[in-house]
Amino acid sequence: MKRLLAYCFFICTSISVFAQGALTYQEPPAEIKELVDVPLAPWVRIDSKAENIVLIYRDAFKTIAELSETEMRLGGLRINPKTNIGSRTTYYNNIETKKAYDKMNKQVTGLPENPRLANFQWSPDETMMSFTHTSADGVEAWVLDVANGKAQKITEAEINANMGDAVTWFGDSKSLLVKFLPTDRKPLIIASEAVPAGPTVSVSSGAKAQNRTYQDLLKNPNDEQNFEQLALSTIKKVNLKGEISDFLTTSMYTDISFSPDGEYVMVSKIKKPFSYLVTYRRFPEEANVYKKDGSLVQKVLDIPLIEVMPQGFMATHEGRRSMRWRNDQASTLVWTEALDGGDPDKEVEYRDEVFQLKAPFTGTPKSIIKTIGRFAGIEWADENNAIAYDYWWNTRNTKVYLFNPSNSNKKPIVITDRNYQDNYSDPGNFVTKKNKYNREILSLVDGNAFLLGDGYSDKGQFPFVDKLDLKTQKKDRVYQSTYTDKLENLYSALDMASGDILVRIESQSEYPNYYKRNIYKKEALTPMTFFENPFKALQGVHKEVVNYKRDDGLDLNGTLYLPADYDFKKKEKLPMVLWAYPREYKDKQSAGQTTSNPNEFIYPYYGSPIYWVTRGYAVLDDAAFPIVGEGDEQPNDTFREQLVANAKAAIDAIDEMGYIDRNRVGVGGHSYGAFMVANLLTHSDLFAAGIARSGAYNRTLTPFGFQSEERSYWDSPETYYTMSPFMHADKMKHPLLLVHGEADNNSGTYPMQSERYFNALKGLGATARLVMLPKESHGYRAKESIMHLLWEQDQWLETYVKNKVSMDGEVVESK
Repeated sequence: MKRLLAYCFFICTSISVFAQGALTYQEPPAEIKELVDVPLAPWVRIDSKAENIVLIYRDAFKTIAELSETEMRLGGLRINPKTNIGSRTTYYNNIETKKAYDKMNKQVTGLPENPRLANFQWSPDETMMSFTHTSADGVEAWVLDVANGKAQKITEAEINANMGDAVTWFGDSKSLLVKFLPTDRKPLIIASEAVPAGPTVSVSSGAKAQNRTYQDLLKNPNDEQNFEQLALSTIKKVNLKGEISDFLTTSMYTDISFSPDGEYVMVSKIKKPFSYLVTYRRFPEEANVYKKDGSLVQKVLDIPLIEVMPQGFMATHEGRRSMRWRNDQASTLVWTEALDGGDPDKEVEYRDEVFQLKAPFTGTPKSIIKTIGRFAGIEWADENNAIAYDYWWNTRNTKVYLFNPSNSNKKPIVITDRNYQDNYSDPGNFVTKKNKYNREILSLVDGNAFLLGDGYSDKGQFPFVDKLDLKTQKKDRVYQSTYTDKLENLYSALDMASGDILVRIESQSEYPNYYKRNIYKKEALTPMTFFENPFKALQGVHKEVVNYKRDDGLDLNGTLYLPADYDFKKKEKLPMVLWAYPREYKDKQSAGQTTSNPNEFIYPYYGSPIYWVTRGYAVLDDAAFPIVGEGDEQPNDTFREQLVANAKAAIDAIDEMGYIDRNRVGVGGHSYGAFMVANLLTHSDLFAAGIARSGAYNRTLTPFGFQSEERSYWDSPETYYTMSPFMHADKMKHPLLLVHGEADNNSGTYPMQSERYFNALKGLGATARLVMLPKESHGYRAKESIMHLLWEQDQWLETYVKNKVSMDGEVVESK
C-alpha cells in the first residue's frame, strides 16, 4: 500500500508536469546530469611523421543563445548573414601543441579573445596549420606555427566562409588563397520587409524530376538574390605576413584545389539558373584551371542544372563528374563519365569510364579504366600501379581493381569482389604515405602494398595489417591485434618500411589514447597521448555483447549494460530500455554479423540511452534490427514483420538471462529509429512505451524514396501505406514521446512529420506527448536542449516503463 501511494503521488506529479503546454528548460536527475557536465577530450591532429601533435578543444555543446543567432536557409545551406559562415558551424575554443612523445602539452599563444575557431587545415609541409576565427563582425584567417606554438591573424574579418574552402594553402606552404567578401555586395532582402513583385511560378516541362525531399530550398526570387549575394566572393592571395594581392574577381566560388606541383589551381563556381527543387550542389557548375599567378589556362568542367535524372540511387548525370588531381603526377586531371547515360536500368558491360588529361589541359583525354559498377575513387601509386574502386547499391557489391594507368589496353585485375555490407570479408584500407608533392599515394615497400583492417569476425574483433604483393596478388598477414580485454584500432601508418603504425587503444573504462606501435617488434608501444577517463560514474557498469537468434534463425546481437551495483546472485528483474536503428540488407549472412565490441569505451553522448543504467535500468543499446530482402524481394516488403521479430528476439534473449521484467521494456530511436519505434508500438504489444526523436511517420510526404527505399510512392503505394505509422494511428497501443527539432534540415524529416502525427494520435485518443525543441536541427546542439531532452526522456521512462500501471490500475510487479 505504501508503494502504491508513493507511486500515485509520483504519477500525479508527473502528469501535472506533462500537462503543461509551455515549460522553461528543465534538467535531468543528478545521476544523468553529472555525465553531461563533463569536459570533452580534445580533437587530436597528428602530422604524418608523428612528430607534432595539435590538440584542439571545444565545449561539448552550444548554447541556445548561439543557436538563436540570425540564420538564413538557402539552397541547402544555413548561413549566418552577419558573420558569413555556416550558422551551425562547430567552433573550437583553444589549441595546445606537443611533441609526439612528450607528456606535457604547450598552450598556443596569440589566440584571439573568446575564440570561435573552425576550418583547420595542415599546410602541405605540415609545419603550419590554418584556421578561421569568427568574431562578432565576421570571419578572420589565422595561422599556427606548430613547432613554436604561436598563432597569428593574417586577415581582418572580411572572409566569406559560406561556400566552403574559405582558406586554401599554396603548395609552397608560404601563402594561401582566401575568399573575401566582395566590396560591391548588394544588401540582403529581409523577407518580412520585402514587397512581392509578383507570384512565384514553377514549371514542369514534362521530364521526370524524381528528387528526394530536400529542405532549406530556395523558394522565391528574394531567396535567389540573397543566395547569390551570400555566395559571391573575391579570391585573393595572402602570405604569412598578411600581405594581400588580387587573384580572381568576384563570382560564386565553391571548391578550390591546387595541383600536386602547385603550379595550377582548379576553382569551381556556381552559375545561374538556380532551382527550387534541388540544393546548390546541383545548380549549374563550372570549373576552370588557372596558373598559380591567377591567369586562366582552361575551362575543364561545365555542368548544367541537374533537376532531372533517371530514377534510382545509382543514377547520375551525364558528362564529366568527380574531377580531381592525380596525386602521383605534377598536374594531371582525372574524372569519370557515365557509360549508361547515368541510368541504372540500362544493361551495359561497364557503368563508368575514367579519363585523365595532363597540363595544359587542351589535348585529347586518355581513358585509363572502365568500371563495372559506379566509380568510387582511385588510390595512386606510380606510373604502372593504381587501385580503383566501384560499387553498386542495388546488389551491395563493391570491387577493387589493380590496374596500370599507363596502359589502358592491359585488363585490370579485380582483387576484391564482395558485398560491402559483409564486414567479415572486409580487406581493409590501403596504407598511404606522402610523396614529394605532399600528396597521399600508396605506401609500397619492395613492390608490396599494405592494408589496415578492422578485423571483424564471428570470434570477435582483431584488427590486422596485411601485405599484398602487387605482382602476384598474394596476401600475407603481418600483424593482428591479440587483445581480448581491450580494443586496438589501427589508426594510420607512419612508416611501413620500419613497421611503425599509429594505433588507438581503449577498454570499457580506459579512455582512448594514441600510441606508436611497431608491428615487427613484440609489445613495442610508445604512448603519444595521456587522456584520463572523465566518466568515472560508469566505471563499474557491466557491459557485454549479447548474441541471440531471430525466430527465422537470423543471428542478432546487442550491447547490454547493467547498473554498477547489480547483484548477479539475486538477479533482480529490472526495467529495460532498448535502443536501435533499422538497417537494410540484401543477404542474411551480412545481416547476421556482429560489429559490436564489448571493449569499446563506455562513452555517453546526448542521444545515448546509457544514462539510464545509472537510474536502475538495464539498457540494450544498438540492438540489431536488420531488414532483409534477398534476391528480387525488397527489404521493405516485410518491414513491419521483421521489425517485430527483431524486437521479440531481443526481449526474449535478455529475459531468458533473467535480468529484466519483460512487462517493463521501453523502446527508443532517433530519425529512422524513431520511425521504427512508432511502428513497434503500433503493431506489437512488446513494449510499455516508446521515445521517438526527429522521425518521419507519413511516407507519402517523401514520395520519391526514403532511407534505402528507391521505389516511388506510385511504384509501390502499398509499401508506403503499410510502413507509415501515420496511416495506422488508430491502432497505437502504447504511450509515445515524440521529440523534434523545430529547425530540422534532414531530408524527409520535416518537423511537420511529428506535428501531424501527434495531432492524429491526440485526435484518436492515444497517450502521446510532443516536444518541439526551439532552434534545433536534426541533431541537437544546445546544452539547454540536451538537458531538457534528457529530463523529458527520464520522466517518460519513469512514468510509463519503470512504474508502468497494469490494466486494473495496479503497479506492475517484477516477476
